[in-house]
Amino acid sequence: MLPLIQTLFDIALLRKGPEHIPRSKLLLVMAISLWLFAVLCQVALIPQIDESDFALEVFSALVGVTCYSAVIVGFGQAPRLTQALTAILGCGALMAIVFTVAYIVLQTINSQLMFVIVVWTIVLWSVSIKGHIIASTINRHWYLGLAIAVSVFVLQHAVHAYITSS
Repeated sequence: MLPLIQTLFDIALLRKGPEHIPRSKLLLVMAISLWLFAVLCQVALIPQIDESDFALEVFSALVGVTCYSAVIVGFGQAPRLTQALTAILGCGALMAIVFTVAYIVLQTINSQLMFVIVVWTIVLWSVSIKGHIIASTINRHWYLGLAIAVSVFVLQHAVHAYITSS
């Protein structure tokens, strides 16, 4: 598990790509488990997040995974799908953990502006990571991966807004 987490950190820092993760369904299950653990920690540690937010986060992740899978298969890179999804979900877990730690630390400072800046930094970095992963997976320029990641983020946000407004 530790080598996987180290590789995910390197991917999150844009030093490596998903091709550095072995093709393994077991590693994908481990990344899914890590992601679920990270999101459940948010539910447990952040009072503003509850079970309905957890369900919405899971649904949003499914939307994202579906979109990314369609792009990867559409570009003819289906053999790399497991690696890419492992990287996306694993890095998503790391970002969720960073968010949770930032929330806890920033509660001691009690600065709303600082919290908003940190949250948006985490969100933008997360989109950049996913763009990097997609670009590496489909063997295209980083800008195309970023455009795909931004598009998926906007779709996820729209789905979130639609569900919460209903």
